[in-house]
Amino acid sequence: MQYIDYVTLEDLRVLAEKRGDYCISLYLPTRRKSKETRQNQIRLKNLLGKAEQELVRLGVRQVDAGQFLEPARTLLAEAPFWQHQSDGLALFISPAGMRQFRLPIPFEETVIIGDRFHLKPLLALFNRDGRFYVLALSQNEVRLFQCTRHSASEIQVDGMPKNLADALKYDSVEQQIQFHTRTAGIKAVGGGAKGRRPAMFHGQGGGTDDEKDWLIQYFLQIDKNLQKVLSHDQAPLVLAGVDFLFPIYREVNSYNYLMDKGVEGNPEILKPEELQQNAWKLVEPHFAKAQQDAVEKFNREFGTGLASNDIKTIVRAAANGRVDSLFVTIGKQVWGFYNPRNEQVHVHEHEETGDDDLLDVAAIQTVLHDGTVFAVKEEEIPGGSSIAANFRY
Repeated sequence: MQYIDYVTLEDLRVLAEKRGDYCISLYLPTRRKSKETRQNQIRLKNLLGKAEQELVRLGVRQVDAGQFLEPARTLLAEAPFWQHQSDGLALFISPAGMRQFRLPIPFEETVIIGDRFHLKPLLALFNRDGRFYVLALSQNEVRLFQCTRHSASEIQVDGMPKNLADALKYDSVEQQIQFHTRTAGIKAVGGGAKGRRPAMFHGQGGGTDDEKDWLIQYFLQIDKNLQKVLSHDQAPLVLAGVDFLFPIYREVNSYNYLMDKGVEGNPEILKPEELQQNAWKLVEPHFAKAQQDAVEKFNREFGTGLASNDIKTIVRAAANGRVDSLFVTIGKQVWGFYNPRNEQVHVHEHEETGDDDLLDVAAIQTVLHDGTVFAVKEEEIPGGSSIAANFRY
């Protein structure tokens, strides 16, 4: 079974487009410490029991409901799965199968069954008011972390080189021979020559031109593999490493949202929480300014047709890719449904059969069309409503 520790924009798109009679969205907080991980399995077992009861209430036979949830119940016996948890677990179950994500969000325990998945709890990973990445670089290792204001979770990237030596062994034969030839004669402290070991470069200047070329080859591979995770993202990326590596990495970087400043020092000796805390100091002003700029734009353009706090107008605009920045209230639902055929939006005072949370609909569509979402307290939303938006046109 594949265990996924991050959600990409494409994952969100696939989940958002899924429709069916019984789409189950299940969220729970999880414990990281080994002594407390048993609580994770108990929580999941209890939530699956609630999901089964709800399926039966909706008219599904008891035996069919049990079979429907069987892929999730198999997780209860997956010991490796529970040994490496993040802060939250999200499961999405439909007749077509199940997808599971271990994520750095301490979700509230939630079970929702409808004709589409409930995705608003995932938006913390796509809000540009608190989500960022840290790339910890050294010649001995490379690590990528997805971070929020309060957490850090390491992402395992397929194909990422483990270190400098690992990267160079995949280069051409000529480069490989050159690397081993030059490192074969390096003397160890207090000893003789070491044969064919990874080169270690020290000093503020980054070493010779050859050493810089090796680093460039290493960083090119890192950048290429990062695109598997970041190609459709716009969250800030912070480098962490010895300062002389920064300008070399910037030469090959292709990600448009790399921060100008980085966390200086040896990242190998820092825990993920320490990297996250140091990086947060660099990105916090960026997030604060982005939100304030969006508020000022709303106040300036409200009433001109380029800003609105009307949920019907905003849902239609989001579905058509017109929303540039969106404010939605945390922990609140506005029930109704949107018909894409005639673009009609219906709002209900209370939840009715077939309803969606329209705040969720607007937020997901904004993210899928590369807009910015600020999930905030209601008093922080401009315009005195539960939702507000700035339009592109």
